[in-house]
Amino acid sequence: MNPKKQAYENLADTLIEKFNLRGIEGYYVDNKGEALTMVKRFLTPGCLISFGGSETLKEIGLLEYLKNSDYELLDRFAAKTKEEQREIYAKTVMADFYFMSSNAITMDGELVNIDGNGNRVACLIHGPKNVVIIAGMNKIAVDVQTAVERVRNFASPPNAVRLGTKTPCAEYGRCGNCLNDDCMCCQIVVTRRSRQINRIKVILVGEELGY
Repeated sequence: MNPKKQAYENLADTLIEKFNLRGIEGYYVDNKGEALTMVKRFLTPGCLISFGGSETLKEIGLLEYLKNSDYELLDRFAAKTKEEQREIYAKTVMADFYFMSSNAITMDGELVNIDGNGNRVACLIHGPKNVVIIAGMNKIAVDVQTAVERVRNFASPPNAVRLGTKTPCAEYGRCGNCLNDDCMCCQIVVTRRSRQINRIKVILVGEELGY
């Protein structure tokens, strides 16, 4: 094992201990292929599944797998109208599994997420029976403050470019602390603990994934 991979694994072991103290179930896998394999182990026949917007889920092949599976999938991106999308949002709170990534994770095991519409963080906080987070080790930050700075200045700009938002981060490549209609930083949520023990499951991946 190369030194970087070993360091990732050592850090993941520490983070998993921190997760346990916070009622979060933690795992570590070496690569995105192993991440997809682990996700499949969680799923049960006939389960209802939904997901939040995430490049990480695409990169590990999860979205393609779900769309070609026999599971009941709530896919808001397949909605043809705003009303249909709203109905999918409403059903999502009853999902058996909700998949997402985390914008950042602190060294102390806190999950830091920043959202525009808020649907992703809403499902993280309450609703779906299980929330499964897949996150590359590039998402780790020292503390909440640096995690927020990481998301706003390093994760949001490429995401804004991808989505075509009219925000300073899309234009200048760094956060402008904007209040634009397209603002991606409307909700900042720090998950300190899961009151429902092990409802939130975090799969740490020993690669750089997402933004």
